Amino acid sequence: MLLTDPRDTVPAPLQPPTPSPAGVLVIEHGKGSSVGSAFYAAKWRASRDGRQVKRRLGPAWLDRDGQETWVPRRGRIREGFLDERRAHVAMAQAIEEAETRDDARDEIAAAAERATRSFRSLALAWLEHVEKIKRVKPATLRDYQSVLAEPGTPYRRGRRGVLKGRVMTAIGDLPASIVTVEDIDKLLNDLAAEGVSTRTVNKHRDVLRAIFNFGISRGSGFGLTANPAAESQRRREDAPRRLEVFSIEQVEALARSAARGAWRTENEWDRDEQTLACYRDEDQQLGELLRIACYTGLRRGELVTLRWSDVRWAERVLVVERSLSHGVETSPKSGRSRYVPLADQPLAALERLSRRENFTGSDDYIFVSVVGDRLDPSALRRRYVRTRDAAGLPPLRLHDLRHTAGSLLVRAIDPASVRDILGHADLKTTERYLHAQRASALSAAATRAFTPARLSRSS
Repeated sequence: MLLTDPRDTVPAPLQPPTPSPAGVLVIEHGKGSSVGSAFYAAKWRASRDGRQVKRRLGPAWLDRDGQETWVPRRGRIREGFLDERRAHVAMAQAIEEAETRDDARDEIAAAAERATRSFRSLALAWLEHVEKIKRVKPATLRDYQSVLAEPGTPYRRGRRGVLKGRVMTAIGDLPASIVTVEDIDKLLNDLAAEGVSTRTVNKHRDVLRAIFNFGISRGSGFGLTANPAAESQRRREDAPRRLEVFSIEQVEALARSAARGAWRTENEWDRDEQTLACYRDEDQQLGELLRIACYTGLRRGELVTLRWSDVRWAERVLVVERSLSHGVETSPKSGRSRYVPLADQPLAALERLSRRENFTGSDDYIFVSVVGDRLDPSALRRRYVRTRDAAGLPPLRLHDLRHTAGSLLVRAIDPASVRDILGHADLKTTERYLHAQRASALSAAATRAFTPARLSRSS
């Protein structure tokens, strides 16, 4: 049974084939005036480069008339001769064959050119692709550029020394099409032999795998057919280290150490009163920043880009919609904004900061330099380390303040909500904070399990 009337069906329009160049049929004069002294020829412009092409098609079945004009000859056409209709057919065939030969030659030349293009050119094309098409964050792009740097490239941000350029040294000059699994494995083995961490070795492998995948894609223009990095061996990495976090008492000790300027050197205090007043404001700000970091779980790049307009006082919410990536303000790591609840502790710290004399406008940064500029993340890390050491606290990283927040939050909030607060992409990341909490909650049950039954009943 038909569900629709076939007469109502509109056929899809046919896609016209790519048109061949238009040709012109001409008659060439041969010697004498007998049959066979004229030839049909075709002229056209090649579609590839516009050059003029001429092909003789065959003898014309023509005669001369009284005015010396070529006219169709009477009688049946002899084999091997062409009348005008056959000449047009022959011209179309000649043009199609010539165009096909040109296309084949172009493809052979392009394939030969692709086969000789180096891995270096592939890597540079991939870097441009991830920067302009994938639009990776500046810090991510910097990491890729570091992996693919040429030997002798200076370190950035003032670090002394130069990069070894291991990848380009090993395979940069090889045609990308002939790089083998053995070449990749040797490169990775050489990296591991230098004492590079397993995680770094795997990062190199991941970058190489992405580059060759790009080379296989149709849009790359490299026409690769295999990914040697995908077939190389991935190293087994050690399990993540145990999370070390601060207690609430240690958090407050850290903030107090910062507020009294314990991170400063002694000669910094030999200043005039106006400078010392700036120091005190700066120290107070550092103390509040560390509190807010521990009680909100914000990343360093998110902290330094906070503005007063991000604080919703009435709702007790902090809007996190920016982060810093290699000196450029971008979206947070997750790629989307999130809302962080403000407990009494971070809310009070923000309220104290809002009382300062300057830089409290909606567009001002919350954490500023003495002239109102955004704080430098590297300087913040150094000040934190000196503050931590001055307070006699364990050698935790600045990023561990984020882990501290996660460990404290899972005590009272469900993991899915903690994931949203911290901006984790995967709940498995958040569940790291649950392990110690679960073990602590089970300690009483474990005690009962190990208590003899008679003692348990008597108690």
